Amino acid sequence: MAAIEDVRALGTELERSYPVYVRGRLKFRVKQIVYVAFSLDETVMGFAFPKEERTALVASAPHKFQLPSVSDMRFNWIHSDLAALDPTEARELVVDAWRMVVPQKLSRAYDLAHPHGPV
Repeated sequence: MAAIEDVRALGTELERSYPVYVRGRLKFRVKQIVYVAFSLDETVMGFAFPKEERTALVASAPHKFQLPSVSDMRFNWIHSDLAALDPTEARELVVDAWRMVVPQKLSRAYDLAHPHGPV
């Protein structure tokens, strides 16, 4: 069972990433692009995810993943229930979301520095 504490440090350690609070909600950004956001009660994690793969992910694990609100369907975004994720899986989702908003050279450098994935 993952919790916000499992990914908070990772979100601040990723290159160019920084935390912000918007209306009491923790979000992680690269420049002005939000790539991870938590619900006010910190039970749901929204994160960057390819639009074309969302439906398949939700269908594969509906207890873990949900489509975003209708107004957010235009974005590369999906939601997950943190309690249904294990901490390692939550960290991997954060890193994958971060990869969508940074240059490929940063993504490759991360892979070289962390060959076994996020810790």
